[in-house]
Amino acid sequence: MIRAAVVLGALCLALAPQSRAAGDAANGERLHESCLSCHGTGIYLPPKRKIKTLAALRKETARWGDYYNPKFTRAEIDDLVAYLNRDFYKFP
Repeated sequence: MIRAAVVLGALCLALAPQSRAAGDAANGERLHESCLSCHGTGIYLPPKRKIKTLAALRKETARWGDYYNPKFTRAEIDDLVAYLNRDFYKFP
């Protein structure tokens, strides 16, 4: 499950060309509740953190967003990435 979150984050990054997280972090925090059914927030922090860039975070987030039913929309993925980056990753 931890691996799923990492992959979801990276996929989100790959889908968006911008270098910073665009989206509504507050909505992303709400959406993130569904992620917590499989994993906690420990995967976002060292030593378990595997995501090294904002692009990787977006790519993995989008990839794992495809596993939900219904799938996360691109806007929801942007929101999730904004939340994860604001509260955990803090990429520029």
